Formats: sequence, structure tokens, C-alpha cells
Amino acid sequence: MPEVHRKLERTAIGFALAIIVVSSIGGLVEIAPLFTIDETVEKVEDMRVYTPLELAGRNIYMREGCYACHSQMIRTLRDEVERYGPYSLAVESQYDHPMLWGSKRTGPDLARVGGKYSDEWHVAHLIDPRSVVPESKMPAYAWLQRNTLKIDDLPAHLEAMRKVGVPYTDEMVQNATHDAFAQAFPDSAAAEGVAERYGEDTNIRAFDGDPGRLTEMDALVAYLQIIGKLTDAPYQKSAGGEVMQAEETE
Repeated sequence: MPEVHRKLERTAIGFALAIIVVSSIGGLVEIAPLFTIDETVEKVEDMRVYTPLELAGRNIYMREGCYACHSQMIRTLRDEVERYGPYSLAVESQYDHPMLWGSKRTGPDLARVGGKYSDEWHVAHLIDPRSVVPESKMPAYAWLQRNTLKIDDLPAHLEAMRKVGVPYTDEMVQNATHDAFAQAFPDSAAAEGVAERYGEDTNIRAFDGDPGRLTEMDALVAYLQIIGKLTDAPYQKSAGGEVMQAEETE
């Protein structure tokens, strides 16, 4: 074998061809599975897109680096399912660009955090994490409640998401700015339009507890409250061809 190596290294063309062959094998292993990606993503009827306010909250979540300490992917291991809830499905992330699965867990996984805590809990936790979780290592994000949310560029955000496959309609794009405002103001005349475009189960309320203004806190809490709730598919499992309600754990 050393002789083969020695001869190969002394032949420039042969060595270059060997590199190409080895690289091609590695590339094939990585690229080939992408041709079957459509077969790995489940098809569900109740999957919905993020509202403009939730999308703005997701942008803030990424801006503040929350994904560096929190994963959003529950593995099929028994201890993870018992701790966090049903394991994650590919369909839950089909509208996530970029996806935020992650693997680093300085804090707990957030794949099932939607609806687990109240809005008040999230606001208190973001303002002073140790006020609700004494052992928390999370930094405070109190300024989010002081920062007015920028919403005039949301139509462009939705349009960008549409270009990568998220099925936002023209109506959703055109009303993005109004819908973001209305979702946090349940008494506004435009709130009904949010429910019509995104579904009757859409959370429409003053997420930061202050209906007087739209803040970055509103957006981030709106996003946290919808994580894991875009579809009910994870709570169902197939057994003998029948769809059964999976056991939900805290």
C-alpha cells in the first residue's frame, strides 16, 4: 500500500483524479438524499404559516441569539419525549428559514413551549429570568418591552419567505403591516382580518400586557406562544393504519 501511495503522489494527474473521485463520493453522500426530501416531509392539512407578528418575533429570537442556548428539536429518545413532549417532525419546520433545530441546550428545548406558560410568565421571564426561574443562567431582555416594533418592512419579509416556498398569499403580503398591529390589539377593527387570513385559532391579544403600543416584547412572546403549535401532527401517531392521539407529557 505505501508503494501505491508513493506512485500516486508522484503522478500529478493521477493524484488529481484520486482527489476528484474521493470528493465525488463525499458529495454524493451529502447531495443524493436531497432528491428524496419531499418523501421525508409529512403532509398535513392543518399546517399554517407564521403571522407577520410571529415572524417578526422569530426574527428577534434570531437577532438576540436565543438559538445559541435553546434547541427546537425533540429527539425520539424516551427521556426527551417524557421531558418535553412528542418528538419533532420534519413538517413542523418546513416553513422555517433558517431552521432552528440546534443541539446546544444551555437552556431547555423550546419545541413544545407554545401555550405551556402564560404571556405574563414569558414577559416576566424575559425582563428578569431569575424572578420566575431562580437557577436560570439566561440574560435579561427587558429592553424588548421598551422597543417599539418596526413593522413597515414586514410585507418585504413575507415576500422573501414566499420566494423560498412559504405559501403566503398576495392578501397576506399586502396586509402584513396591519395584521402585525392588529394581532396585538384584539379590539381593533383589523383583528378580524388576522383570524380570517391565518385561522380562528390564531392568538390575538396584547402579548406584553400593554395594549397601548406594539413592542418587540409583543412579537417575541407571540412567536414563543406558537412554537410547536403550527400543526397538531406531532400529537398523533400511526398504529395499524389508525391515527391515534399520542400521550402528551409536560
